[in-house]
Amino acid sequence: MELLVSAINLAESKEALKGGVDILDIKNPKEGSLGANFPWIIKEISQYVNKSKVISTTVGDVDYKPGTVSLAALGCVVSGSDYVKVGLYGTHDYNQAKEVMDAVVKSVKSYDDNITVVACGYADYYNISSVSSRDIIEVARDSGCDVAMLDTYVKDGRTLTDYQSRDDLADFADDAHSYNLKVALAGSVNQSHIGLLKELGCDIMGVRGCVCSGGDRNMGHIDSRLVKDLKDNI
Repeated sequence: MELLVSAINLAESKEALKGGVDILDIKNPKEGSLGANFPWIIKEISQYVNKSKVISTTVGDVDYKPGTVSLAALGCVVSGSDYVKVGLYGTHDYNQAKEVMDAVVKSVKSYDDNITVVACGYADYYNISSVSSRDIIEVARDSGCDVAMLDTYVKDGRTLTDYQSRDDLADFADDAHSYNLKVALAGSVNQSHIGLLKELGCDIMGVRGCVCSGGDRNMGHIDSRLVKDLKDNI
């Protein structure tokens, strides 16, 4: 299982790299769960990393606007991203979500077929009228994505497992793997979730808060010692 850590700037990225992160994710928590960062920040970090690690970026918690989202996704790639994550927040069913991801995949893969595209849904989808976790897998498969991901939209201390049971998550992982999709799980997960995620066959564990000082994803800063401790336990 690979460790993905979400950083907001170059200083945090250096801490994540020092801690041994596998996938360096760039996001902006001020704009939401999968808030998008700025192209110049992505470029700065990408140039510093210089292909030594995989760079992931978030397009945002997006609305049902295929053109806007596909253009933003291409911006991530041009800025130096190897992974592009799309939070399908404002898509309310399979058809809307697939239309968005069809556009993203076409935009990104036409530029560089080696880029990894991630369709991300929310474990608390039923509280925000978003596309269901079950549909995320179908959307990822049918649009040609590489990874199906679950995160949480509301960041209030509750975790992935407060919204999805072990059986729910097992079904998600098994179904995604049956379609040759990788599985990424996030949502305030921490050390205590490692065993479960490994049992589920999770390919990528996504974190921020648990490797930040004070455990605070917004006010804290990534600490390389916390990253290393988490990575060692994985």
